[in-house]
Amino acid sequence: MSAQRGKDLLIKIGDGASPETFATVAGLKATTLAFNAQNVDITNADSAGQWRELLDAGVKSASVSGSGVFKDAASDAALRSAFFDQRIANYQIVIPSFGTLTGPFKLTALQYEGPYDGEVKLSLSLASAGALTFTAL
Repeated sequence: MSAQRGKDLLIKIGDGASPETFATVAGLKATTLAFNAQNVDITNADSAGQWRELLDAGVKSASVSGSGVFKDAASDAALRSAFFDQRIANYQIVIPSFGTLTGPFKLTALQYEGPYDGEVKLSLSLASAGALTFTAL
C-alpha cells in the first residue's frame, strides 16, 4: 500500500434510517483511529517459570478523535444532537485504500474553539459502543 492522504480518513454519521445513509460529519484536518484490547491475566502459582499467562479473551474497543471545521449546518446539527441526547449512533470511519469500519459509537466529547481572527473549529471524540465490522476496499 502506498502512502495515503490524511484528508481521506473520514468520519461519517448514520441517519438511523433503514437502509442507513452516512454523511461526512465535518471537514476534519486531523483524525486518529485507535484500536485497543484489554488483557485478562490468568497467571498463577503453576504458571511455567512464573511467566505471565493471558486468557484468549478480553475487551476490545476503538476510539476516534478528530479536529477541523464544520462541513455544513446539517453536520453541525447531527453532532450536537448526538452529543446532547447522549445517543449512540452508527458511524463509519473510512480508511483510504484499506477499508471501512462501521458500528455504534458514543460521542464522548465535542469542543468548539473560536479564535477571533479565524473560523470556528471543533474537536470530537468517539468511543465504540458495540461490535464493529470492517469491510476491506
